[in-house]
Amino acid sequence: MFSSLARSALSTGRKMANPSKLNMGFRSMSSEATFDLTGSFKTHRLDTEPNNEITMSKEELIGHFKLMYTMRRMEITCDNEYKARNIRGFCHLYDGQEAVATGIQAAFDAEDSWITSYRCHCIALARGGSVSAVLAELFGNSGGMTKGKGGSMHFYSKENNFFGGQGIVGAQVPVGAGLAFANKYNAKPGEKMQVAIGCYGDGAANQGQIWESANMAALWKLPMIFCIENNHYGMGTSIDRHSSHSDYYMMGNHIPGIRIDGMNILAVKEGMRFVKDYCGSGNGPMYVEMMTYRYHGHSMSDPGTTYRNREEIAMTRSTRDPLEFVKKTMIEANFADADEIKAMEKEIRKEVQKEVKKAKEFPDPKLEELFDYVHAKDLTPYNQEKPDHIRMPDYAKSYWSS
Repeated sequence: MFSSLARSALSTGRKMANPSKLNMGFRSMSSEATFDLTGSFKTHRLDTEPNNEITMSKEELIGHFKLMYTMRRMEITCDNEYKARNIRGFCHLYDGQEAVATGIQAAFDAEDSWITSYRCHCIALARGGSVSAVLAELFGNSGGMTKGKGGSMHFYSKENNFFGGQGIVGAQVPVGAGLAFANKYNAKPGEKMQVAIGCYGDGAANQGQIWESANMAALWKLPMIFCIENNHYGMGTSIDRHSSHSDYYMMGNHIPGIRIDGMNILAVKEGMRFVKDYCGSGNGPMYVEMMTYRYHGHSMSDPGTTYRNREEIAMTRSTRDPLEFVKKTMIEANFADADEIKAMEKEIRKEVQKEVKKAKEFPDPKLEELFDYVHAKDLTPYNQEKPDHIRMPDYAKSYWSS
């Protein structure tokens, strides 16, 4: 199976990130280094493209590594807690794709809008969340990001311009186009617009609602980024079996597109800086394809080895792992040595465990709070009104105002 995946990647010009060959060309400048990004991008209908090098400080790169490693440890913890039956229901893990969320966050402003699919734990963390708030939500506790009411697929943080977590495949993309419309509407004349990004997987890429959203975004020149996180499988179906057109960055037809090495934090950061600048300058939308990979199955109910073999997963871990890439980059740039990196990892593992303990200490939501925020009174945050009756699946447990 792996040979088919690799052959498909190479035949379409996709770069399989290899730290020993790619992006290790830097020139040290005390606490900074400049890294070569040649081969990390492929464009469609664009006259310009991202820079083929990026300069980054020691503090920046170490900060990116710490966030990515926290994501990895958090998702591994979710796996363990799910198997211990402390997390129930749907649970889609993000390990392997950490460079995508971290790179987008590094390129974005806090005022940019972000909406994604149900594989949203790590994006919620990047967008201002905490490990304890993520885990508490998964445990169904009141300290969760949506107070224990949303669960794995429905994280949300309006104050951080993170609009979820969407449980329906592809349904976040039209909402993302609406966010882009709002950003254009609210932009001050003569100033760049804040952008909106809708992230979705390759399995959702051929949906009609996405095509309709792209058409509207192009007609109205919305600052909308259609971001396909191509991890090569739509649930358990490989891209060559579920899509007649697997060059997803070209799917917008006349809408410009770019393919980015999504296993390389440096490439994602520079690529998304370019995309944000293009869309925010009034040029309209862009398609972005992130070439990435998920280590777990589609969800915790999927072992992930019936439609791909263990050798493929192991090969990706050994040659393309985004965290190993960053570690090697830091060592080669003299930003940190192996012992310092191990010390960082140890501290993060310890901190994640503290956050897990904290998450478990939050109480369950009160039963009467279940009926809160079903109806808004107006657009003022947390200003609600309760109807006379809210129907529950068990009618006897329904809410009545009197």
